[in-house]
Amino acid sequence: MIAIQKTPRATRPHIAVFGRRNVGKSTLVNALANQNVAVVSSVPGTTTDPVYKSMELHPFGPVVLIDTAGIDDAGDLGEVRVNRTRRVLRRTDLALLVVDPRQGIGEWETDFLSEVNRDKVSVLAVINKIDRAERKDLRGIRREVRNGLDLPVVRVSAEQHRGIDALRDEIVAHLPRRAKADTIAADLVSEGNLCLLVTHIDEAAPQGRLILPQVQTLRDLLDHGCPALVTKESELPLALSRLSSPPGLVICDSQVFPRVQECLPGDVSLTSFSILFARLKGDFQFYLRSLQQLERLAPQTRIIVAEACTHRVTHEDIGRVKIPRMLCSRYPDRAFIFDYCSGSDFPDDLDPYDLMLHCGGCMLNRTEVLSRLGEAQEASLPVINYGMLLAYLNGILGRALQPILGKQPAYQYCGIGDDVRVGDDARRGEDDVS
Repeated sequence: MIAIQKTPRATRPHIAVFGRRNVGKSTLVNALANQNVAVVSSVPGTTTDPVYKSMELHPFGPVVLIDTAGIDDAGDLGEVRVNRTRRVLRRTDLALLVVDPRQGIGEWETDFLSEVNRDKVSVLAVINKIDRAERKDLRGIRREVRNGLDLPVVRVSAEQHRGIDALRDEIVAHLPRRAKADTIAADLVSEGNLCLLVTHIDEAAPQGRLILPQVQTLRDLLDHGCPALVTKESELPLALSRLSSPPGLVICDSQVFPRVQECLPGDVSLTSFSILFARLKGDFQFYLRSLQQLERLAPQTRIIVAEACTHRVTHEDIGRVKIPRMLCSRYPDRAFIFDYCSGSDFPDDLDPYDLMLHCGGCMLNRTEVLSRLGEAQEASLPVINYGMLLAYLNGILGRALQPILGKQPAYQYCGIGDDVRVGDDARRGEDDVS
């Protein structure tokens, strides 16, 4: 079974609702979703953890709504809730700042907007509870938001569903359009050329279905009229023998690079799902520049391995077992120290680390991946994508990047000098991950 019943959350624009306690955030989320998604109560602090709701927003398409705890939550537990609310900003494409006109704009809102502006998140102000406010309060708060905060404003009564259609229109107008137009691989295949997908299936693979990057890449090719053939690496020689001409592009799991390359003619384009998702979700050039740090790592280097999913860890896990084993084999005198994070967990403090290894990010939206990379760059922390790392360690980085970068040596793109090249002329690792 490879069909996706719903558009994955990671490909949907994320709309997060922020504001003080009891300004009507949960009621607003319910009104936008047309169902009772979030618990509504007059008790301050009812919403504790962020609540996510995937929905269709006409005429834009699939989006995710996020309800959050109040930015003014108090106490030790309240501080934990506020921190979780702040973390939602990492994945927010559009923020709705909800304001009660009877409270006005205060320190909470201005401090929050400073943080939002630092993260370069688009913001739309929503003046809620207009049915309970005096007309003079509504005029004053609207003037204050437009002039003092320089934000677009929509007035609603979420409880009475007044102004909700207008709010939906404003949301659609302010959502980033790039989220609908990205392609994964279709632009890399010439018209009429077949794309061959080599899908690795091990004991960590979910029962009865392919993993998300494989499914999304296949769907991307089909959506753009590109013929595709799917096989496992063990059946790759048979699949190639049945083709009348070589495939235009081969995409494989990064951990089977060596086995796939052995089967392919040298002039056949080859890359991996992880590398394609590095281009789709992250900062491709930053990943490349970070590669130069590999040969310069000092003994006792602390490495954080970040995975976007929370899959079951096995004895041959790619991030926690295979990659650390390869690095320790390649640099036996370095005694690297590895830490791990998965899912939405991500270190608040990156200073203890000298290198980050990051998966393709299929379970995260592009906004969150770029936010992580931005924090890493602020901390002067290099970040290397799994696929690029495995291609480098197996001595085929130049070939794996050729479909994206062209035929020039990879080191010319990542600012690495002749002393540390990272193309096919790189020193091949002694071990592989097959």
